Amino acid sequence: VQLVESGGGLVQPGGSLRLSCAASGFTFGNYAMSWYRQAPGKGRELVASITSAGAGTNYADSVKGRFTISRDNAKNTAFLQMNSLKPGDTAVYYCHVKVGGFILYNYWGQGTQVTVSS
Repeated sequence: VQLVESGGGLVQPGGSLRLSCAASGFTFGNYAMSWYRQAPGKGRELVASITSAGAGTNYADSVKGRFTISRDNAKNTAFLQMNSLKPGDTAVYYCHVKVGGFILYNYWGQGTQVTVSS
């Protein structure tokens, strides 16, 4: 299983970024995908998740109405569209999946840095 994030960077408050997570090594369309983030000195928190077919999504209260998670199962890629970014959104963002059968294993990408600053 491999997850590769891209799209992070430096953006001014109020700006937008779109993160991508390219997945390989498993049947992408069979599994829910999630985005987490970890700010300096803080624990890793769930930002958003999406079901395997993309019909259901879930968001942290802090990002509802500003972030949108989506996926393209034909391209084995998940996305996180981030709008109206705030300095508090500054963190390393990680793509995550649980893969397996009877036992599920956690897999993480290497992370992509998002910095919101003027």
